[in-house]
Amino acid sequence: MIMPQGKQLLLPANPLFVWGSMLAAMLIDMVLNMGLTGRAAWVPDLLAVVLVFWTVHQPLRVGIGAAFVFGLLTDVHQGALLGQNALAYTVLSFFAITIHRRLLWFPVASQMVQVFPLFAAAHLVEICLRLMVGGTFPGWWILLSPVLESLLWPVATVALLAPQRRAPNPDANRPL
Repeated sequence: MIMPQGKQLLLPANPLFVWGSMLAAMLIDMVLNMGLTGRAAWVPDLLAVVLVFWTVHQPLRVGIGAAFVFGLLTDVHQGALLGQNALAYTVLSFFAITIHRRLLWFPVASQMVQVFPLFAAAHLVEICLRLMVGGTFPGWWILLSPVLESLLWPVATVALLAPQRRAPNPDANRPL
């Protein structure tokens, strides 16, 4: 496969970093849910952003099974309907795997636009499940969450690909 013009060749992803970043995102989400924002509907789901990122960049390591497990853990933490977040993350991961080859050929700004429907679909699944079991509508502020998650996509790209980047000018002291 020919590398697109201007793209940098990346080192292989360290599995410990991949799973550690997803655990860190889950812990940050837990702190945000318990902290100042509470369970505000507009708060972006950082675990969803990191999950989509690694599903796109490492589909053989992170897939639908990992999304389901992290969704169940999120359900247990939030005290939500068991399977609500699991189904939403599974749908999110499925759609991310579906577009992962096409998505990587675009610049980050275009990727941000293309992952927005994924995040919107995941929130739509959560809202529909919540309403079907008699829950309350979280309010129109929920529409802000997928927008903020899409805006976090470039930040996630820079932060999560940083350990894989090669040194721009290798010298005798660096092996790569």
